[in-house]
Amino acid sequence: MKKKLLFAAFLLFAAINLFAQSIFRQWASTPPMGWNSWDCYGPTVTEKEVKANADYMAEHLSKYGWKYVVVDIRWYIANDKAGGYNEQDAIYVMDNYGRYQPAENRFPSSAGGKGFKALAGYVHAKGLKFGIHIMRGIPREAVVRHTPVLGTSGITADQISNDKHLCSWLHDNYTVDASKKGAQEYYNSLFNLYASWGVDFVKIDDLSAPYYHQDEIELIRNAIDQCGRCIVLSTSPGETPIRNADHVSSHANMWRMVNDVWDQWGDLVHLMEVAQKWYPYIGNGTWPDCDMIPLGHIAIRGERGKDRMTRLTHNEQYSLMAFFSIFRSPLFFGGDLPSMDNFTLSLLTNRKVLEMHEQSEGVRQLFQRNGQLAIASNNKSHKASYLALFNISDTTQKMKVNLKTYRIQKRRKLEDLWSGKIMAQHGNSVEVMLQPHACKLIMLHD
Repeated sequence: MKKKLLFAAFLLFAAINLFAQSIFRQWASTPPMGWNSWDCYGPTVTEKEVKANADYMAEHLSKYGWKYVVVDIRWYIANDKAGGYNEQDAIYVMDNYGRYQPAENRFPSSAGGKGFKALAGYVHAKGLKFGIHIMRGIPREAVVRHTPVLGTSGITADQISNDKHLCSWLHDNYTVDASKKGAQEYYNSLFNLYASWGVDFVKIDDLSAPYYHQDEIELIRNAIDQCGRCIVLSTSPGETPIRNADHVSSHANMWRMVNDVWDQWGDLVHLMEVAQKWYPYIGNGTWPDCDMIPLGHIAIRGERGKDRMTRLTHNEQYSLMAFFSIFRSPLFFGGDLPSMDNFTLSLLTNRKVLEMHEQSEGVRQLFQRNGQLAIASNNKSHKASYLALFNISDTTQKMKVNLKTYRIQKRRKLEDLWSGKIMAQHGNSVEVMLQPHACKLIMLHD
């Protein structure tokens, strides 16, 4: 009888766990789209700048599906700097329970312990969603001060932390030791706080690569599930190991495949190479993440280079957006929205490309060889197929794809999605001549 009861309890726990997973996947049923402050402002973005980008998104981009406004790293530092983090004399802003708070000199509406509630409300009033970035773990300052863990009786920050596998590139936090009593309560207190602010999206750094912190990821998943708010979870940075694909896709809505992608062609080629492992994991509310889109006006106070327009050529920009879109990566624009140029805006507002990104399925790589990459997908609602052809070499190349060979149904029209022009057909094949680093993004339909 006892064995039967234990088995029944196990089945009940498994059913509850599967139900929780199905719920969080619904929060990102299509790949999230938005803006992130990192590429423009590094760790120094201000409330005024966040609002300006939200204003632009609401007026020009929200009708195309762009909706998240994300404040990236170190919003809790009053004196951070661009071009490298200030760690020597950083002024941390933190509450009495070891939880970071927005720096009031950068985010005036946070004064008086209000946190991001007013800024999130501003974003929500425009029909958008609000997100933040955090580092994995618990503040070193909290450990030093022995701050109490909210929701516990007498447990302090130093009792739930350790110095194992610390972040190698930023030293704000210690690891939360999941084996310690109070660890789950600490993460619960974080996400209850974020829920009270109205946060809809959290990007967590030092979580995907190396993938040492499965236990902390599980604490985070539990904390989000209990907080009472639908908060999309993004893990960063990559390269997330493919051997951990089942775990990360069971706990996060999106996870980075590579390290930061900047405005240099080699970053995109590397991404295309790494992405080959991740096609089977695209969809169902969980998404391999190509990183932010480094186009338009970037590095105003950024971490890589000086204030500039993207260094990618127009051909390279088409290729980047075509790859991100057909791969169905989350799309988070990194450029400054208020100083958007018309060409970049055209890349972000192509309805047929965005329709492919939202609605397609069966994304698959056909081949990647000899400096050529071909990717296909389907759109059942339009009885259409998509074909993306990339010349990733440094010389002009002719590309040819036999539709029969790759089981792509022949259709009456071949439409170039970037130009809107109808292309010539070549029997059962699609043939194009591509300049170096160029692409063709084609919709096959009747």
